[in-house]
Amino acid sequence: MSISPTGAAELASEEHSHGHAPQGSLAKLAIGAIGIVFGDIGTSPIYAFRETFAGHHTLAPDALHIYGVLSLIFWSMMIIVTIKYVTIIMRADNKGEGGSLALLALINRSATDGGKKKWTAGIVMLGVFATALFYGDSMITPAISVLSAVEGLTTVEAGFEPFVIPLAIGILVGLFAIQSRGTAKVGQLFGPIMLVYFCTLAVLGVIHIVDHPAVLLQMFNPLNAVHFYLAEPLPAFIAMGSVVLAVTGAEALYADMGHFGRNPIRVSWIWFVMPALLLNYMGQGAMLLSQTPAEALETVKNPFFFLAPDMMRLPLVILATMATIIASQAVISGAFSVTQQAIQLGFIPRLRITHTSEHAAGQIYIPAINWALMIMVILLVVTFGSSSNLAAAYGIAVTGAMLIDGMLISVVFFSLWKWPAWKAVPLLVVFFTIDLLYFGANLLKVPDGGWFPLMIGAIAFTLLTTWAKGRKLMIDRMAEASLPIEVFIKSAATSAARVPGTAVFMTTSMTGVPHALLHNLKHNKVLHERIMLLTVRIEDVPYVPEAKRIDTKDYGQGFFRIVLRYGFMEDVNVPAELSKVEKCGPACKMMDTSFFLARQTLIASARPGMALWRERLFSWMLRNAESAMEFFKLPTNRVVELGSQVEI
Repeated sequence: MSISPTGAAELASEEHSHGHAPQGSLAKLAIGAIGIVFGDIGTSPIYAFRETFAGHHTLAPDALHIYGVLSLIFWSMMIIVTIKYVTIIMRADNKGEGGSLALLALINRSATDGGKKKWTAGIVMLGVFATALFYGDSMITPAISVLSAVEGLTTVEAGFEPFVIPLAIGILVGLFAIQSRGTAKVGQLFGPIMLVYFCTLAVLGVIHIVDHPAVLLQMFNPLNAVHFYLAEPLPAFIAMGSVVLAVTGAEALYADMGHFGRNPIRVSWIWFVMPALLLNYMGQGAMLLSQTPAEALETVKNPFFFLAPDMMRLPLVILATMATIIASQAVISGAFSVTQQAIQLGFIPRLRITHTSEHAAGQIYIPAINWALMIMVILLVVTFGSSSNLAAAYGIAVTGAMLIDGMLISVVFFSLWKWPAWKAVPLLVVFFTIDLLYFGANLLKVPDGGWFPLMIGAIAFTLLTTWAKGRKLMIDRMAEASLPIEVFIKSAATSAARVPGTAVFMTTSMTGVPHALLHNLKHNKVLHERIMLLTVRIEDVPYVPEAKRIDTKDYGQGFFRIVLRYGFMEDVNVPAELSKVEKCGPACKMMDTSFFLARQTLIASARPGMALWRERLFSWMLRNAESAMEFFKLPTNRVVELGSQVEI
């Protein structure tokens, strides 16, 4: 299995209609997007305002600070979410799909010039590191979201505090436990629940804005943010580390674009989600400004839940908890999708993937990722103990990914879209200035917990790059001893005994004789009447049209080379595609077909390529990868595995 940028370039010329276009009306898709895409950013009002004023670095809830923070929130939403992601980056879709890996694949495919790469490995490393940071984010988001909602119980009755962590853990365990059953039925409830949730946000905000209507104008005035910075430069800079919590989830809008499409997400954000969020933040600010300083100091410890009157606070806690469960579900599903893309693009070993829906290709379940996430999320809840402590760990992964997306989009501006400097440079200056400020502010959180997503990102980055590098080394080492297929046919096909049936030899190389074929001839002394050398290639596009799926070549003497092409969002099913193969004799019948796989045992050595510890890590990853038989959907009773040793 390999990636083919040159083949993908040809596939990319296909019309977008060949891609995976979302089906349904704009209104239906927009409502669906509200239920899935905006969960992360939608639950930010629960803790963003609180952490800015009552977190690890407190601010007095007075007019200067509240107006300054509201202005920062509004202009951050406008510049980062609305302009950077919704308006610009979402245009850089890879056949309808978004996300850091899709953007990387788009750049990688378009960066070929005469068969040579114009971009260095640095571009690839940026995309891979953004993906690695996403795994840290996918662990923290469920923990902080659910915990912050359950903590709302203490605003109803202080005696509930001992039950907060056990209840949060119970909810999270239940959430991860139902992943294997799929989210199709639960997903039907997501849209209506989130509609109610966002409407509630808006109504609660409006109720308090009426008491202090000045916030309406003050939030939109950028001078308030400037005044905050001029009056208190260091506190304003530190506050940005918490203000960024209001825009966490912006990357999810781009990553989930393939499920709903660009326009439904834009419509939902601009006309419904963003207004509801802004009204709620203004309501929290107005509530604090309408109180005495002593009251405000108490209220700011959990301003979101204090927006509701006493009798409505418990229903708000329940609604907020449901919203955070939905937000967590979206992040978990996103982790599954990112992992599938990384497997197909050759950055992660094969893992068991289960499809939970017959109709929705994107609904998948990966047990290894699910249980690993659950363990880490529970450890986070137990270790940090409160959403306020978790907030110190939150943000650095998000701002790091945003900064990397800015770097990748700059390549898109100049290379893919051919924008002139006068058009691209001013935008990039604004984007990088804000991204660097937010990233720098979050670096201050490293001692208080920001080390966690960086640690997870570093571990994930090491695993991803070790697998990609080790896989390339292994293929290169095997190619060194490869025998040209034409020479093999002339020498072996005429002398070896031929037996009835079809033999399919899986190989990653488009040239040479597969090791499994050489070993089979060496030990069994026979060749089948029909021999297919099969290579599965994963292209740099999400979906490959059926017309481009299969390539065949006839070498004569009953030897054929077959290439199956898949997109990095597609499920591989070799037997199903072989039944469609033409120009290779009679149709393949599984009962007359044997699949031969080579299973390599790696021997770590001092040969140039990778450090010895990385070679051993790669060997461990290879041993624990899902077998090719299961990954390619091969019939279990028709597979023969032949082992060999490879020194890397």
